[in-house]
Amino acid sequence: MAAGIASPAGDVPRPWHRIQGTHDATTMWYAVMRRREKGVFIGSLVFRHSPHHALLVERGWQDVAVEQIGVDAPAPGEDDQAQAM
Repeated sequence: MAAGIASPAGDVPRPWHRIQGTHDATTMWYAVMRRREKGVFIGSLVFRHSPHHALLVERGWQDVAVEQIGVDAPAPGEDDQAQAM
């Protein structure tokens, strides 16, 4: 909602989707994962150090750093472009 994308009810318009987790989901226990698919990023919230987390990493998914999550975070790929320069 802080970014002005979600409604007061928490609904977001397409193509955005909320990442669902428990009310106490923290990045200590959960990893936000992403993968580029057909030009867009898809994401998932998974338990860290679980077989599912290992499978996603094996299939090319990336952990999203905490600094990259939120309203003030850089857009996906901006960090990659800055490091290449």
